[in-house]
Amino acid sequence: MKKIRAAVLVAPGKYEIQEFDRPKLEDGALLMRIELSGICGTDKHTYQGETKQYAGTEAETDTPFPIIQGHENVGIVDEISPAIEESGDYYQEKIKVGDRIVMCPDMICGKCYYCTHVMGYTWCTKSECYGNSFTSAKWPHLLGGWAEYMYLKPGTFFYKVPDTISPKVAVLAELMACAASLDKLQDFSSYSIEGFTTGDTVVVFGVGPLGLLHVAKLGMMGAGKVIVIDKSDYRLDLAKKFGADIAINVDKTTKEERLKLIHSLTGGIGVGLVLHMTNRPEPVIEGIEMLRRGGTLLEMGNFADTGEVSISMHRHVLSKNIRLIGLSNHPINAYGPSLKLFEKYAKQYPFADMVTHEFALADVDAAMQMSMSPQSGKVVINPWA
Repeated sequence: MKKIRAAVLVAPGKYEIQEFDRPKLEDGALLMRIELSGICGTDKHTYQGETKQYAGTEAETDTPFPIIQGHENVGIVDEISPAIEESGDYYQEKIKVGDRIVMCPDMICGKCYYCTHVMGYTWCTKSECYGNSFTSAKWPHLLGGWAEYMYLKPGTFFYKVPDTISPKVAVLAELMACAASLDKLQDFSSYSIEGFTTGDTVVVFGVGPLGLLHVAKLGMMGAGKVIVIDKSDYRLDLAKKFGADIAINVDKTTKEERLKLIHSLTGGIGVGLVLHMTNRPEPVIEGIEMLRRGGTLLEMGNFADTGEVSISMHRHVLSKNIRLIGLSNHPINAYGPSLKLFEKYAKQYPFADMVTHEFALADVDAAMQMSMSPQSGKVVINPWA
């Protein structure tokens, strides 16, 4: 193949199908034939022109245009360089042409304070992300998954996928790695009333794909009652398949009704843990009000700057002794465990059912619109459809 097709976001809201030359590999690089690439909430933000990420940190960036999006990727190794043949994948497993792999989208410098002090998490001050940081205007161009082939630069973390895991499940690996947030919350449970402990009642705001996998992992980790809140009956029904006990439609209830229900289900105490997975800041306050004293709220939904809300430091934070955790990324060492969970729990959870819609490259705009619909789960791009 001389030319490689890709869907290029040339400006917010505007895609073009463009062709690129097949790149020659640097040593340490590989070329992956994309099978499926998911549409993430981050991609939706970029499409809508909300391009600032990691605001207020040394790693603050604005997404460059034109760009090939797509950082939730699964594909087949098409070409490898000698260094890859020698080193293998992240776990030093040998890699050959024809192997299925997934990848961590984040590239790190390995030398800054966060790279040397924070275990696993990619909080690098010079972090770059496939599908978000690299413009397609510069060589090697193919640095996002919404293309027939994708170039993985030297230093990329990638992982061989077991033969038992299908592309429809493997494409969820990056999201499942994000659910390592629950492992992090258990780290905060040195005191019995903090963090996340066995039997805790949990509320999950937002059950898009990220929320759904958190619901599944809550079950794996021994949560008690799991309550999910969303605007979409479609997604709420899907959440029940993944272990949710109670589903609440936010458009069919008032805030007062939801708070009353939560407190009635917990003996008037409140829940131990709230997971906020929506892309709006307003539900965070409601989530805090659902917490018991010493409860924890995890914020993972507002990856782009979507506005501000007012918090009473006395009423919401100090008086309730809450733990408010912000987590903007996932650990590079969570992919192996995530793939193992997909294997172990394949009969208990219908992971492949999370992929509800599949679109061709030429239909990328329709794919984006569908991903914003309440009648969708994970929407993926199949460059070969």
